[in-house]
Amino acid sequence: MEKPKALFICGSPNQTSQMHKISKELHGYDSYFTPYYASGYLYFLTKIGFLDFTIMGGEFKRKALAYFEENNLQIDIEGRKNIYDLVFTCQDLIIPKNILKSKVILIQEGMTDPETYWYKIVRFLHLPRWAASTSMTGLSDMYDLFCIASEGYKDLFISKGIKPEKMRVTGIPNFDNIEELKNSNFPHENFVLVATSDMRETYKYENRKKFIQKAFKIANGRKLIFKLHPNENVEKATAEINQFAPGALVYHGVSIEPMIAKCESLVTRYSSVVYTALVLGKEVISDISIKELEKLIPLQNGGISAKNIAIEARELAAKAENKEVYSFRSNFNNINTLFRKFRNKIKLVKAKHF
Repeated sequence: MEKPKALFICGSPNQTSQMHKISKELHGYDSYFTPYYASGYLYFLTKIGFLDFTIMGGEFKRKALAYFEENNLQIDIEGRKNIYDLVFTCQDLIIPKNILKSKVILIQEGMTDPETYWYKIVRFLHLPRWAASTSMTGLSDMYDLFCIASEGYKDLFISKGIKPEKMRVTGIPNFDNIEELKNSNFPHENFVLVATSDMRETYKYENRKKFIQKAFKIANGRKLIFKLHPNENVEKATAEINQFAPGALVYHGVSIEPMIAKCESLVTRYSSVVYTALVLGKEVISDISIKELEKLIPLQNGGISAKNIAIEARELAAKAENKEVYSFRSNFNNINTLFRKFRNKIKLVKAKHF
């Protein structure tokens, strides 16, 4: 018997590794992977390289494909090879048309962007969701389940109008067992760590000079280390840091978690790494209040979020299968009823003539 099939739509390195972890728990399914993609005019813009700064192209796509190859994962670019029973997607800002006949499970990646004035304008004018970035996560309603990080996030999403019956607080892979990160071999200790963003690369305004100077002031003589965002212009960002925070160390292309484990303070605008720092008891300086962040901290369940998500997906598939069986039986019974009525009418006609 042919195995049911599942498609995992990936994106950033974090999203891609999350999807891989979920697939490992989805036993009995034939799993395929694809970088994030779109349909319609966005598909065309992706193909000509206009959207290379997003998870649909450029460095993000190259890293996703490299990850698939390194881990010997089955690849189905844009889900073209198969018809899928289940589709797991890392974001619903864009929903490709070819997955709409499958059961879709949306997975929260991490922190969502704050609800700025632009977010409110996008919602009021019914502009495309992607125009307000991840602050619009979950608002497509074009999925069957939405697996989320915590009860705090459930409250946040409900306040935005997302249907509570579609949400499941499963925890999210990569943020569900932060305590295990305590043991770190990062060579520096007791420093101020700065996690930068790719706001400028994604056409958002950021006063980077002011941000660097703020971090330099917070350090106040302590060692200062900058970890650049994976999507940043490394040469430009490094030159700015050397100018406005002389003596600071700059890292790029390495994992930030071992650094957080050894730092005293974390400085960032808004990033999912604040949750790692908070769980590990670090001082956090962020654009979002600590009180709000503490409400949203992802569920710490010892690393079983991927398993929880797979369980929810199986239940969804089972319900869909039962519904199909019921629909078939219902239709069959309707046909039988119509046939009996037709047969009775024939008998009446015969009775009248004979």
